[in-house]
Amino acid sequence: MPEKHLALMVQKQAKKYGERTALRYRENGQWQDISWKEVGERVHAVAKALMEMGTKTGDMVGVFSQNCPEWTIADLGILSVRGVSVPIYATNTAKQAEYIVDEAEIAILFVGSKDQYQKATFIIGASKYLKKIIVFDSNVPLAGSDQAMYFKDFLELGRKSTREQELEERLKKADMNDLATLIYTSGTTGEPKGVMLNHSNFYFSFQAHNKRLAVSDQDISMCFLPLSHVFERTWTYFALGSGMVVTYCDDTGKIVTYLQEIKPTIMCAVPRFYEKIYAAVFEKLEKAPPSKKNLFNWAVELGEQIYTREKEKKSIPWDLKLKHKIAVKLVLAKLRGVVGGRIRFFPCAGAPLSKNIEEFFHSVGIQIKYGYGLTETTATVTCHEEYFYKPGTVGKAIYGVDVKIAPNGEILVRGETVMKGYYKKPEATAEVFEDHWFKTGDVGILEDGYLTITDRIKDLMKTSGGKYIAPQLIETTIGKDHFVEQISIIGDQRKYVAALIVPAFDALEDYAKSKNISWTSREDLIQHPEIVQFYHERIEQNQKELAGFEKVKKFKLMAKQFTQEDGEMTPTMKLKRKVINEKYQSVIDSMYGE
Repeated sequence: MPEKHLALMVQKQAKKYGERTALRYRENGQWQDISWKEVGERVHAVAKALMEMGTKTGDMVGVFSQNCPEWTIADLGILSVRGVSVPIYATNTAKQAEYIVDEAEIAILFVGSKDQYQKATFIIGASKYLKKIIVFDSNVPLAGSDQAMYFKDFLELGRKSTREQELEERLKKADMNDLATLIYTSGTTGEPKGVMLNHSNFYFSFQAHNKRLAVSDQDISMCFLPLSHVFERTWTYFALGSGMVVTYCDDTGKIVTYLQEIKPTIMCAVPRFYEKIYAAVFEKLEKAPPSKKNLFNWAVELGEQIYTREKEKKSIPWDLKLKHKIAVKLVLAKLRGVVGGRIRFFPCAGAPLSKNIEEFFHSVGIQIKYGYGLTETTATVTCHEEYFYKPGTVGKAIYGVDVKIAPNGEILVRGETVMKGYYKKPEATAEVFEDHWFKTGDVGILEDGYLTITDRIKDLMKTSGGKYIAPQLIETTIGKDHFVEQISIIGDQRKYVAALIVPAFDALEDYAKSKNISWTSREDLIQHPEIVQFYHERIEQNQKELAGFEKVKKFKLMAKQFTQEDGEMTPTMKLKRKVINEKYQSVIDSMYGE
């Protein structure tokens, strides 16, 4: 049974597991372990140091850092003084971080590296609330600032503190209805909103996950997505509560290397991760001789037969088992090896995932637990079950959560994992609740309990001909191509659907060389008639299953990626359509002859 307060959970686990490894991280190119006993001691030290600095019950404390063990230790320390932990994306600008610091009235801010520290020094000069910066990385020069100190010194302050009794008294009053965290939604439109989640939200989430997923203290979880996001944060709490080893990825660019070194059994990821692996596999396959292609296709086809039978709990004939064993040895084991070879399942959510890509991974023997959730629902609303799951859907509602579809197609959610509201925003809170149902803003279909997401209500487009189109569906359909890095669909109040496409330049440049196409720059390459025709043919092939009015009629290849730095993406890598449409208006207009 999960603990009803996260501070009590970490105390219990530290006593239970003692010298066993809790956290694993890289330092100077080597993997290092931190035991449960050490985690317990450091969390305790953080809590007492916060009390030394005057943190009271209900005070908000910020964490502005990339993933690292200190992130989790600081977070759990904040919760241990019955404070409220407020994460800020490590990639946020100083202005974005300042908005959160001021609204949440944050006096103490934990920061990761030099980048966040520099932004924090800007904030401390402008904010009337921020008083102290605690820096995780001891290599960051603090330039004699009396407003900043290293995390290691902060821990020493806590260890020397005599507030043991005071801390115990505070923890005795720990209640599941304590506010645990404010998680600010990155928001594709408007200013960010602080989602208020209590300890009870996490408690009921863990109960539901225990019923849906088979996990144990033998599992190793790779912490890959940002801890500032509800998905990775909730999963990490769940992993620690289950006694797993949590391993931190300090460089997302090296994730495949890390997977092969650590060989985790579980890792949360968003669809883009699988799309990139799928693209890399098929890019390699395109260059392979016919004999290798045939062997690959034979092995994956056998894998598909096995997974289809397994998910429907059907018996597997002995000859099929034997052929599959050979397929695993010759092909499938190598594909599984790309992600370490020991993955039991991948929790996946955050964006649309192509059914083809999902089925490919299942056929290889890598199970994707595809699901759906929001910050406001403490992550998971639905996900695949162990058996009888349906690729192409996001599964069935987890225990204790009700889902229904409103007359306008909007997905409504009710349950103990739903937030209490948005911080200091009563009007925004009232707007998203109707008769105790939370209005998700997503559009979906519910059939036999299986939920399928079709789009965001705000993203739905209506052509000038009156046809409704779901851009995410088209983007997923065309974007699964390994020659496509990013795609943004245009079509609202327009005659037809068009697209801005950023090519996957590594694959495209290899293709251009193979066709003896010369170019001087990326701008030059994407304007080459053969390249434009090549993309035209691929788009036509990929969208052949779409309805006529959904098909992309015109497209423009873009030389530069959409980025968060340029304001075109959120920290969770969602397109900011309004920004893109405004920024590239002349390019878009040219596709409509305007």
